[in-house]
Formats: sequence, C-alpha cells, structure tokens
Amino acid sequence: MGTRNISISDEAYIKLAALKEPGESFTDVINRLAGKGSILDLAGILSPKQAAELRSKVREVRAMSRMRLNKTAGRMSGS
Repeated sequence: MGTRNISISDEAYIKLAALKEPGESFTDVINRLAGKGSILDLAGILSPKQAAELRSKVREVRAMSRMRLNKTAGRMSGS
C-alpha cells in the first residue's frame, strides 16, 4: 500500500482528529467515513407490515403538519 501526503485546513484537521477512535489512524478514520453506505442500503430492511405502518404514520404526521400550517397561515392573513 502506498502513501500520499495531502493538505487540509487546520479546521478540517481538528474535525478529523475529533472523529478518531482510540487506536485509529487518520487513514482508518478516512476509510471508515468514506465507506459509509448509501440510503439505498436500507432497502428491504423493514417487513411489509412495518413498511405499511411507517407509511401510515408518515401520512398522519404530514396531515397534522398541513393543518398546523393552514391554521398559522389563516391567523397571519387575518382570516
């Protein structure tokens, strides 16, 4: 495995150093962070029943948000 020198700002270095776990090198940290998966990796993680329950709950929360938004807009317009 080869090595490379890279330049990063002091701010980036501090942030990277803060993410280091005991015994980890900066290479380990970068590999860990760069290897993070895609949201698509979550596909299929829920059972059909769980997915249906989640969709239902999301619809419910969105409906409540719309009602609050409409109520606030009505107060702001003086209706």
